[in-house]
Amino acid sequence: MLGNKPFISESEGFYKTNHLFKTIDATLGIEGLPQSGTGQATLFSGVNAAKEIGKHFGPYPHSGIRHLLDKKSLFQKAQRLDKSCYFINAYPNAFFEYAKKRNRWSCTTLMTRKAGIPLNRVEDIRQGRALTAELTQEAWRDQLNINIPTIQPEKAANILIKQSDKYDLILSEYYLSDKAGHSQDLADAEKVLGVYDRFLAKLINNKPTDTTIILSSDHGNVEDLSTKTHTLNNVPLFSMGPASEYFRKVESIMGVTPAIIHYFKEQ
Repeated sequence: MLGNKPFISESEGFYKTNHLFKTIDATLGIEGLPQSGTGQATLFSGVNAAKEIGKHFGPYPHSGIRHLLDKKSLFQKAQRLDKSCYFINAYPNAFFEYAKKRNRWSCTTLMTRKAGIPLNRVEDIRQGRALTAELTQEAWRDQLNINIPTIQPEKAANILIKQSDKYDLILSEYYLSDKAGHSQDLADAEKVLGVYDRFLAKLINNKPTDTTIILSSDHGNVEDLSTKTHTLNNVPLFSMGPASEYFRKVESIMGVTPAIIHYFKEQ
């Protein structure tokens, strides 16, 4: 990701053709620790969601910012440019039962539903067109007793690469690093980051040349296990592929969606 430099806070960002790495702000000019509701709504809309309601809020989207995901999301902006979109994560039946009962959808699932894109379920995992949250499928099998095999992170990456042939924009969400940060469990953090490292390495080394990988986050957390809360730290912005130059001027998570849409408009 950093051009063979160590992945540490002192490492400087860089840009070269089709490859960018930098750190960007997630605090959005609002006091307090960034939270997932406002952070993700900002990341997926390009609008400062924390400023809209005057505070950081999460983990679910605040009623005052749901309109950003209802009508102004990355998916809907891309669809208006005739780009096809897909959210590759899948959810077990228990998730749908809880979400419908409480009417509590995460930012990503709300954005997906409002864009008219079906959320993936167990059958989509079995058909090899979706990914579980932890990528390896072991939690679904061992904790939820769902009859699916475990897979290696590299196979999960191959599933995403195969789906990338069918869509202009694919979103993959990995939040186990956030859970590990909250638990302050170093062993757990090493495990989930190790899985994602293998997943990402496979994507980097095997993606089609005309495909761009974009990686960012809604807030800091797992990089500092001395605290169980989120942090004020900048978050990574990594891009590899032909759209990378469009992220050179991005300074906060507000700039990610506009950069993607700018790229699509010029294609």
